[in-house]
Amino acid sequence: MTKLSSWVQAARLRTLPLSLSGILTGTALALGSGYSDMWLFLLMLATTVCYQVTSNFANDYGDGIKGTDNEFRIGPRRALQSGALSAQELRRGIWLSSGISAALTLGTLLYAFGTESLGYLLLFLLLGGAAIWASIKYTVGSDAYGYRGLGDVFVFLFFGLLSVVGSYFLLAHSLNFQCFLPAIAIGALSTGVLNLNNLRDHESDSRSGKRTLVVQMGYVNGVRYHIALCLLAFLTFLFYILLQDQPLRFIPCLIPFIPIGNHLRKVIRTTNPASLDPELKKLALSTFSIGLLLLAVNYYFS
Repeated sequence: MTKLSSWVQAARLRTLPLSLSGILTGTALALGSGYSDMWLFLLMLATTVCYQVTSNFANDYGDGIKGTDNEFRIGPRRALQSGALSAQELRRGIWLSSGISAALTLGTLLYAFGTESLGYLLLFLLLGGAAIWASIKYTVGSDAYGYRGLGDVFVFLFFGLLSVVGSYFLLAHSLNFQCFLPAIAIGALSTGVLNLNNLRDHESDSRSGKRTLVVQMGYVNGVRYHIALCLLAFLTFLFYILLQDQPLRFIPCLIPFIPIGNHLRKVIRTTNPASLDPELKKLALSTFSIGLLLLAVNYYFS
């Protein structure tokens, strides 16, 4: 394996569609309200990709040096675990991607607000800094919040509420409280992807002292929690559609909930956690499809 392919492996490109779901959704909601800016949209996408890559490098490093990535882990082998990258190389990668994330955050906010809206600029700079911090501290450090069962809260906030409502605000410079319904839906499904990962790895996480929410509540309750997250996503998104002036035109946006329903059936029937690994991709792509379809519908009718 070449060094470049090792970095691509550590970047875990399969996680990127999920991270973009909130930006797609927030942009779609802004478009439906009459606000659009292609360059700002592209800047938000690029910034979010850098946040996710930073998080993936940090997760590879944090879980690797803590011994969580071991022979008991079910998922694909990571770069540090396999020896493809050293801990020092990953640390450098985290610093570099964090720096690029910070630069893109600043550029995006200056483009969105200029220097006239200094209050908004400072607020979103703080939020961007918090996003970079959260990307790293999930597994890195003795106080990593992912090892204390707080990962679900941070994913819901950053992948859902902040990503959707924040991207809407960057485009519209105002709040529409109906946006919180799709934001909750995207946040719940994104949390579901994390929970699915924790269901798959609950035995190895427990052995290595990673106290995820699934480890704390147990596998059976983790499955029930997963069902609740997916149902919450469906109900909040359906409620958002019913509040619209012409709800029937948003029906295509509900199509991804069909594979999500099939996914839930698979999760409920699964007795071997290793069998859950393919479901991660299905749920992530379904979440991405919701944002993409909402963007397509609002673009078509705008």
